[in-house]
Amino acid sequence: MWLKAIDHIQVTSTPDLEKAMLFFYGQALGLAEIPKPASLPAVGAWYQLGHTQVHIATETEIHNAQSRRHIAFEVENLETFRQHLQNLKVEIIPDRHPLANCDRFYLRDPAGNRIEILKYH
Repeated sequence: MWLKAIDHIQVTSTPDLEKAMLFFYGQALGLAEIPKPASLPAVGAWYQLGHTQVHIATETEIHNAQSRRHIAFEVENLETFRQHLQNLKVEIIPDRHPLANCDRFYLRDPAGNRIEILKYH
């Protein structure tokens, strides 16, 4: 096998949504921010989760709101995390295609990027 691991995932937003995106990934999702290389533009942010990084980038035009592409995060306690998100007024999107081996729901970040939250049984 050639591939070893996922190193990072990049999601995009427009510059006017950058502040909301950084709050969402840093506070609502609770990801740990890490320094970006000095050679990169100062916009956006990088976050670390285990061995994988999530990079927030800005682009002038994005078309995220209708896309099914997504990041999936596994959580320890689905209902506790759901309540945390609801307390922050994050819209929960129910799972319309349940799977036998996990419970899950979806949400969209401020720029419309789709996110799956799941807990395996």
